[in-house]
Amino acid sequence: MQAEDMLPDGQNQVERDGVVIRKGTVGAFLVNARLWCDPTTSAQQRQKAEHDIVNALPALQALGLFDVLAIRDDALRKLVEAAEK
Repeated sequence: MQAEDMLPDGQNQVERDGVVIRKGTVGAFLVNARLWCDPTTSAQQRQKAEHDIVNALPALQALGLFDVLAIRDDALRKLVEAAEK
């Protein structure tokens, strides 16, 4: 499957299991995760990244991202696990 098979050009979101998933959700999660894990990230940036990570979780779960990929960073994994409960 190619990216365009999931969301063709001109389509910016899809609904799966009642959750709207926007194009770019996984990429944004990765950027936010890197920021959140970076010790040089300011407290304000880290808080914003954490907020965005938590808000993206329903879409990432609907995609099944964490069913096939594991988070290696312990602190980030704990954040995601706590937010999932």
